[in-house]
Amino acid sequence: MNSPVTVTQKQLADFLLNVAPVRPVFIWGPPGIGKSSLVAEFASQVGLPCVSLLGSQLAPEDIIGVPQIVDGTSQFCPPRMIARSEPYCLFLDELNACSHEVQKAFYSLIHERRIGEYHLPEGSIVIGAGNRAQDSAIVKPMSSALLNRMVHVHLKVSHRDWLEWAHSTGVHELVIEYVQTRPDHLWSQPPKHEEPFSTPRSWHMLSDALRSYTDGLTDEYLEALAFGCLSPHHAGQFKAFVKQLRSKYRLAAILKGETGWPHAPEDRDLLYFLSQSFRAHLIKELPVDKTAVSGNHRDLAHTGKALIKELSQISFEMAQMVVAKQDGEGLPDWFMVEVVRDLPRLVEKTRAT
Repeated sequence: MNSPVTVTQKQLADFLLNVAPVRPVFIWGPPGIGKSSLVAEFASQVGLPCVSLLGSQLAPEDIIGVPQIVDGTSQFCPPRMIARSEPYCLFLDELNACSHEVQKAFYSLIHERRIGEYHLPEGSIVIGAGNRAQDSAIVKPMSSALLNRMVHVHLKVSHRDWLEWAHSTGVHELVIEYVQTRPDHLWSQPPKHEEPFSTPRSWHMLSDALRSYTDGLTDEYLEALAFGCLSPHHAGQFKAFVKQLRSKYRLAAILKGETGWPHAPEDRDLLYFLSQSFRAHLIKELPVDKTAVSGNHRDLAHTGKALIKELSQISFEMAQMVVAKQDGEGLPDWFMVEVVRDLPRLVEKTRAT
C-alpha cells in the first residue's frame, strides 16, 4: 500500500497516543525502520504491557484457541497470552504476512475486541503493523474487511528523529557521525536479491558490533562488519569515512585549504567518499535561488569551483560525479553556469553521458 501522507517516528508517537485508545491502528512501513520498537515504547508510555504476536508464524487456533466441552456444549478457550484479566496493548506484527484463514480469525478481535466469549479488558489497545508489497518482504493481500477495521498510518524514516534517539541510547559515535554526514544513507530501498541493506535497524546492529570490538577493530574487521550490515554502496562509503577520520584528510580541512585532495592510488575509496561528501555539502549549503546568495555563499562557490578543478586533475570521473545530477538532484543552476564558464570540458562530458 502506498500513501502520499506519511509520518515520522515522533509524529507516530503522537498519532498513537490520540488514535490507538479509541480505534485499532495499522502501521505501514518498510522493514527495519522501528515499527515494533515504537509500539513497545508507546505501550510503556501509556503504562500497558505489550503482547506481541507475529502474524507470519500464526495458525488460526493460535488466535481463536481450541474447543472444549463445558456442560455439554463446546466452548473455545483463547490462548493464555491473549486471555488476560488486565488491560494490555496487543501488537499484531506482520499482520499482512499471515494467511487469509488467520486474517479471518482477527476480524472479531480487531473490530469487537473479542475472541469467542472472551473480551479484551476495558482499556486494552490493538495495533497492527506490516511491510508493503514493494519491500520484497513476505506479504499477502489484506482483505477489504480487515483493512476497513483499522485506521492506517504510513511511517517514514526521519534521520533527525533517529539521530536524537541514537544520541540518547549510546549508539556508536562512528555510526552517529556518519549518519550526520550522510543522512540519505540511513535507509535504502530493499533490494530485489539477497544482500544486506541499510535501515535504522541495520545501523544499530553495526553499532553494537563495533562496540564489541573495542580497541581490536582492524580495517579488515571494519570492512566485514560494514558489508555484513549495510547496503554495499553504503558499506564502502562507511569504510572510507572511517579511513578519512584516521587519516589527515577532512572535508572541512580541504574546504579551508589546509590540505588537498588525497591522490595516492590506495586512497581512491577515500577520494570517492570525500567527493560525494563535497557534492552533498555544496547542495546543502548553496541556495537554489540566486537572489538568496550571500557573501558566504559566494565564497563557498569560489572555493567549490577551485576544488572541482583540482579534483578533475586527479580524477576527471569523480569531478564529473560532483557536477552531475543524481536521482534528479544536482547543484544549483546559477552555480552550474559559473562551472560551465570556467570548466566547459567537464560539464560538456557530463551532459554527453
